[in-house]
Amino acid sequence: MTALNFFQRRKILKKANYLDLTPLRMMDFETLEDGKVDILMPRFNHHILKRALQPHWKKEFIRIHLDEIGSAIWKKIDGLSNVNEICNRLQTTYPEKLHPQQETEKRITDFLSLLYRERYITFREITEEKKPDQGK
Repeated sequence: MTALNFFQRRKILKKANYLDLTPLRMMDFETLEDGKVDILMPRFNHHILKRALQPHWKKEFIRIHLDEIGSAIWKKIDGLSNVNEICNRLQTTYPEKLHPQQETEKRITDFLSLLYRERYITFREITEEKKPDQGK
């Protein structure tokens, strides 16, 4: 299967209800002593650049530090739970920080949109193989 281009991914996402999407992590991460998460983004993706330039850099990864809520959201991304389930779990875990349900959903969907835009996550609905079109 070939990778979907921007317009194909956008078409799938426009049809879907964001709360029904299932996020998948695309980056490794490290949990710190205080429970917060650092996303580990490779400094170089291309294998030739990595081999040629990596010895000159001290660190192989760029660390993206997440706050308490961002870390909790990242830990809940397991590839099985959809966005609505993640919202409900976080609402019960952090009732004092995430007050009304609509505000919780907006905050989490905005954060997941940012992660998707930066290519730290994707959604299962995008990665599933497209079914062959009937009659074409």
